[in-house]
This record gives sequence, C-alpha cells and structure tokens, in this order.
Amino acid sequence: MLLARAEATPDSLAFLHPDRDGWKTLTWKETVQEARAIACGLLSLGLGREERCAIFSSTRIEWILADLGILCAGGATTTIYPTSTADEIVYILKDCEAAFVFVENPDLLTKLAARREELPNVRKVILIDGPQDEDGGIITLNALQELGRRHDAAHPEAFGAAVGGVAPDSLATLIYTSGTTGPPKGVELTHDCWLFEAEAIDALELLTPDDLQYFWLPLAHVFGKVLEVAQIRIGFPTAVDGRVEKIVENLREVRPTFLCAVPRIFEKVHHRIREQARLAGGMRHRLFLWALDVGRQVSALRQQGKEPTRSLAVKAAAADALVGRKIRSIFGDRLRFVISGSAPLDPELALFFHAFGVLILEGYGLTESSAATFVNRPEAYRFGTVGLAVSGMEVRIAEDGEILLRGRGVMRRYHNRPDANVEAIDRAGWLHTGDIGELDARGFLKITDRKKDLIKTSGGKYVAPQALENRLALHCRYVGQVLVYGNNRSFCAALITLNEAEVRAWAREAGLGDKSFSELAQDPRVHELIQSAVRELNAALPRHEAIKKFALLPTEFSVDSGELTPSLKLKRRLVEQRYASLLASLYEGAVREV
Repeated sequence: MLLARAEATPDSLAFLHPDRDGWKTLTWKETVQEARAIACGLLSLGLGREERCAIFSSTRIEWILADLGILCAGGATTTIYPTSTADEIVYILKDCEAAFVFVENPDLLTKLAARREELPNVRKVILIDGPQDEDGGIITLNALQELGRRHDAAHPEAFGAAVGGVAPDSLATLIYTSGTTGPPKGVELTHDCWLFEAEAIDALELLTPDDLQYFWLPLAHVFGKVLEVAQIRIGFPTAVDGRVEKIVENLREVRPTFLCAVPRIFEKVHHRIREQARLAGGMRHRLFLWALDVGRQVSALRQQGKEPTRSLAVKAAAADALVGRKIRSIFGDRLRFVISGSAPLDPELALFFHAFGVLILEGYGLTESSAATFVNRPEAYRFGTVGLAVSGMEVRIAEDGEILLRGRGVMRRYHNRPDANVEAIDRAGWLHTGDIGELDARGFLKITDRKKDLIKTSGGKYVAPQALENRLALHCRYVGQVLVYGNNRSFCAALITLNEAEVRAWAREAGLGDKSFSELAQDPRVHELIQSAVRELNAALPRHEAIKKFALLPTEFSVDSGELTPSLKLKRRLVEQRYASLLASLYEGAVREV
C-alpha cells in the first residue's frame, strides 16, 4: 500500500514536521526513500521475518519512518510509550523478544541502559537524537540509514524481496495494552488488520487527499497508529508534532481540516473558554451565553438533519460572527471536524462545541480490533453514541449487554497468552470487548461502561461510573477528575481531584491566594464549592446513582503517578487500592453526607 501510494502520487505532500526554521516537508517519494534506507539498514543487521523492533519515542516524523522501515523489512513494530517506567520497558522488551530498539534521545536511553543486562535479545539500539557509542552497541538513526543505502546499492534486490515476502497474515504491530487491571498484554495485529482499517476508513468517504491532518497523538497507541495507515491509503498530508504544549500554536500555523484528540483535551478547552467568558463579565459574558443558547438550538435541529428557520438563522449568523468564529479560531480557520476516541466523550461536551460550529465525531474501537470499528459521520451523527459500524465489521450485543465484534480487523491473538486468548475470542470468532452497550434502530452504538467497571450496589442496583464521572467533571469547572466507587456498598461515593488553575483563580478572588494548593483542598469553602456541584448533579439522577459522600484529593491522577494509563484512562483498581482507607472512611461517617 505504501509503495502504491508513492507510485501514484510521488510528488504530493506526505508530511510536514517541525525543525529550527519552521516546518520541513516530505513527499511520498521521499518518505519511501527514507523508509527504504531504514529497512535496508535493518536487513544488513540481520533482521528476520516478524522479528520485533521496538520504538521508544514520543510522536515525531522519525517514529513513522522507523515504523514504515521496519514493516518494509518484514519485521514487526512493538510500541513503547516514552512515559513508561523502567519496569514496564523491560517487561515489554522481554515479552516481545525485541531484537532492535529505536530510542528517541539520551534521556530515554538512560531508562533502558540501567537494565540492559536483562535484555540479551536486544542486538542493537538505534538512537534517533544523540551520539553513537564507540563499542557499536548504539547506532544513530542517520548511521543506520547510511548503512542501509550502502546495503541497498550492493544488494538492489533485497528491499523488493523483503517487501514481497510480507503476507497478509504476517505480524505488523505488537501493541501492549495499557494494563488498567493487570500486566499489559501484547496484541498481535497483522498487515491485513491495518489494510482492513485503511480500506474501511477510505470507504467512509470522510477524508480526501485534499484534507490536511494535524497529528499529535501518541503513536504507541492504536488510535494514533490507525491514522498512519489511513493516511497512506487516502493520500492526505499530515503535520506531525507530538509536543502537547505546542498544539494551540501549531493549529493556528498549520490550519488543518481535521484532527483527532482524546476527550481530556476538549474538557480543558471547554473550561478555558467558559472561564474567559466569565472573567470578561458584563455584556460580553451575556453575549457568550446568548450565542451558546442560539447555537444549541441550531445544533438540535442539525442533529435531526434540519436547518434553522429564517428567524433563528439570522440569530445564528450574528452569534457566529460575534462569538463562534473566535472559538473556532482556536483550531485554525479551516477545520471541518474533529474525531474523538480512546475514552468516552460526554454528550454535553460535544453539544457545547457544536453550538459554536465545531463538530466532534466520536468513534470507538479497541487495540484488539485495530482501533476504528464505529464512528459518527458528518452526515450521520448522534451525540452520546460512537456512531455506526465501519464496513466489514460485524457487531452483536450479548445477553448480558457486552459488545461483541468480528471481522478482519480483530487481532491475531495475544502474544504469549493462550489463557487470555480463550477468554477474549470465542470459537465463533467473536471478540468479547468487555464493554457494555446498546444499538438503536438505526445502528448507532451507545457505550454504557466497561463490564468490569460496573458498580452493583448492595441493594442490587447497577451504576455506570464513567458516565457520572464525566458529567461531574464537565458540570463543575473546579473539578479535575472523578472516581465513583460503591461496588457492594449501600451507596455511591467519590474521590475528586481539583482543577488547580480554576481553584487558584477562585482562591485569589476569595482572598485566599496565600494558601497552598494542599491547604485549599482541605478548606471547607472549597469543599462547599464541590458539594454544591455534586448536589446539582444528584438532583438529576436516580437515587441509587447519587454520589452521597466524597473526598477531595490534593493532587490530580497522572501518568507519572501510575494512576492514569498513557492514553489517560483511569487505573480504577490501582486508585481504589491506593486510597482504600480513605474510601472506607466514607462509609464510616468520617465525611459528612452531601
């Protein structure tokens, strides 16, 4: 597919990537040349069929080129997040028996170097940025490519033979799941899995070669990886920069027509927009609220496939000119839509942005299904759902509500885990996703929660915690993150972290600016802020779902603390264990009821 793309549109723009002087470019022809040099370099070092090469790096153009080079050489890519701990790195490299490891820089190399003796299978480390060591154990990416060019010149048939030897069922990618409930499992995805995804996304007619993607997602995650193959199939260019702190600046420079993101990004932008409007005060704040109300009315009509009447259309045009355009400028001025994935998106968040002309299309998939299996479309979307199934993916809802999937995108198996394979894929080939959901009459899928995360109170009532967590975090700008707890308990309780920026801003206005953040978390006035929001949420909930008690935490859950996965999913069991005594106290009357 890659070689066909380069042959069809050799001089078309494939990638933009940052350097000291701005954005550099690569055409499809140049992309294949770079990948070919890496592939031949690996072949010269003896890379075998389906032999694993790990990439331990943040998102950057070299990540993509290394991946394409590995695949062209007949190897398989194993992904490692740059935030991974030394224990996680060693576990993955040992489990996948990696022969080569691409490492981004000397800082990440130190994580690997301290445990190198535990990795006898690693024959060579390829350093993307940094010096080559003298004993030959480490080679730079530039040196690998130069080695490859010499090998290619001496053996011009080697590259074609390596590419030609790759079969549809050959292993392409080994992605280790984030491990929210235990050690990560290696998911084996074949070349045909990715071909299926590329063909299915192309068939959606969602994207064209004229689109421009802004890409920052972690390529170690399946959501990022699927966009790489979709781009090759369709041929649109991509601006690649994984630096999160550069997103706002880059969006204005790149002016993409679409991008993909996780809900946490939208939550932060949402809170920032609302806070700026509130601080503007007076007429400007009232104008914002009016524009939001008008936009919501227009959104309600468009979700039904209708357009606003003349009176509403006039109001909508004014609201857009005065407010909507300014909000859309955050994403650049050419954005057609945004795709959200990796975690549940609160429908209210989608409605908020749609009111200002930013359409967020939520999708759904697992690592085990090669990512995209359901997605909303610009011409067919329903907020609160993950859309319609992609072409070629079968779906069935089991008697207990679990979502089952079957199709070419389903993984080959878990690596070295025959026990897990039996549990995940049944004899009929159905992948048991572990997610609970329902299909409506039109085929739109609504995800209720994770099967293992569902709370069953001692009264026998079921509660979906993620929905409550998302609603509270969105409802109250002072809330950072939420964990709802209550399995086998008489009521639901919660651990709540604070949005530090919002709470500090409130504290300054309240004359509490001299207090530390940990002191603010214990202040009764801050507790009352959150308690008021919890009461408002509870008023709209069935009694068994109400959060009756909560505790505030002085720090947010984070990847560094191990409480979030690299894709920002909450490690629920770990957090529950870490705060077991505090949670227990909520049921002993130590914290007053809301």
